Amino acid sequence: MKQPKAIDLFSGCGGLTLGLTQAGFRVVGAVEIDPLAVETYKVNHKHVVIWEKDISKISAAEIMRRLKIKRGALDLLAGCPPCQGFSTMTTLNGRIGQDKQNDLVFEFLRFVRAMRPKAVMLENVPKLAKNRRFKKLCEELQKLGYKINHDVLNAANYGVPQRRRRLILVAGHGKTILFGSPAKRKRTVREAFAKLGRRAKKGELHNLPQNRSDKIKKLIRLIPPDGGSRLDLGKKRQLKCHKKCNGFKDVYGRMAWNDVSPTITGGCFNPSKGRFLHPTKNRAITLREAALLQTFPADYFFSIGRGKCPAAQMIGNALPPEFIRRHALIIRRNLQAAG
Repeated sequence: MKQPKAIDLFSGCGGLTLGLTQAGFRVVGAVEIDPLAVETYKVNHKHVVIWEKDISKISAAEIMRRLKIKRGALDLLAGCPPCQGFSTMTTLNGRIGQDKQNDLVFEFLRFVRAMRPKAVMLENVPKLAKNRRFKKLCEELQKLGYKINHDVLNAANYGVPQRRRRLILVAGHGKTILFGSPAKRKRTVREAFAKLGRRAKKGELHNLPQNRSDKIKKLIRLIPPDGGSRLDLGKKRQLKCHKKCNGFKDVYGRMAWNDVSPTITGGCFNPSKGRFLHPTKNRAITLREAALLQTFPADYFFSIGRGKCPAAQMIGNALPPEFIRRHALIIRRNLQAAG
């Protein structure tokens, strides 16, 4: 069988595309609306045709025509519609269901209807699984002849050195596709950071300044290494705001060398946003270290053209390539078995 072709919808900075490529797919097209993500994507995936456009303004026929793909010929259509409206934090803030982005799952469905790919992969946050939109999506895919397999999986069980629960759906046209094989053991923060070579250490992404007040610097120095927490300091030495609030206990905590990291988010460079302090150094992790915990290679380019916060958001929103690779391998094998 020739190298199977895939299209990546809502491609972001390219985590999904990288995972598919590592699994042996040839990603031929991608769609992404954010200019910073597109800039990053283009540098890392030079041979992919990318549409920098609102997906609702693009016809599937236009993409099929440009890529010379006939209906039913595409091997895999994959994507991760924006998930902010389904996230746990959005739910806590009382905004669930109010985000128009939630309906973008139906744009994904529109492309499936038009292209009729041999296989489908969709990834998102766990909350989507309980949303009426997901139920509707599954019903419509089944009507089109797809046999669906979906579950909420922890990326830490699939070679990603990070606790990250994600909803994944895989479906084959006329056949069920299983998930990828879990890793034999969990990868650790130590293993991820060991990939920091000299080139990465000298890179801008690793050396962006971290500006903290003297008071916060002192607090960080006091937190015990290798998994220590602000709770280890006792109330007397904690910040006043922490004394008043017993929630978010990972705030100002250190990662542990021999464990996975917490979920990497857009606030990963800020210790006030979670357990994002380096295991032993008196600083938050760098954006390069965050990208390594997402399983991006140490030389993967991320644009910082709009500053540190947008770059961090892009990395935090990315799909871990290794998580995708493991599931995509099984999809490829199913396609090959079908001839």
